[in-house]
Amino acid sequence: MAERALRLGGTVTGEHGIGFGKLPLMEAEHGAGWQIMGEIKRALDPMNLMNPGKLVPPRN
Repeated sequence: MAERALRLGGTVTGEHGIGFGKLPLMEAEHGAGWQIMGEIKRALDPMNLMNPGKLVPPRN
């Protein structure tokens, strides 16, 4: 269902966030923006204290 939503120009997220199950779809939805979101998160939270291990792509 999520992949179909993306194909039709929609989103895989909802008002309750993405959850761990949809993390692999974030790059497909946001493209290069997904990496930028991770860079911003790491710049603002270098010790990974806020919501650790969630919502950002792994470091390459």
